[in-house]
Amino acid sequence: MGFHIRKIYYGDIPEGNAGGDDKEIRPSTKSVDWPLWEVFIRSKQGLDHKHVGSLHAADATMAIENARDVYTRRMEGVSIWVVESKHIHASNPDEAEQLYEPATDKIYRHPTFYVLPDEVNHM
Repeated sequence: MGFHIRKIYYGDIPEGNAGGDDKEIRPSTKSVDWPLWEVFIRSKQGLDHKHVGSLHAADATMAIENARDVYTRRMEGVSIWVVESKHIHASNPDEAEQLYEPATDKIYRHPTFYVLPDEVNHM
């Protein structure tokens, strides 16, 4: 599969044979394998960081700079965290029942059996 793109240089007139050389440009077979980074932004002081997306970057400094450019263009953030995706480990949703089962026998952690007065809000 070949791509044929006419390369035009600055100042060239893109008509007839008046412009730059015609060159066949092929997709590069050499790819840059930059790691994937997960981006977390804190929108205001005192709030938690929220996952906003992912991006590829060569290192942490580049990831922070790219995250700033991509995810905080309108001054949405005051803090940026980037974590290389390979360092994030997650539980399997199919195993949630057995993972969280030990907490069900500790009813004292969630005092749902207490009657609270109306004056106590958000407990």
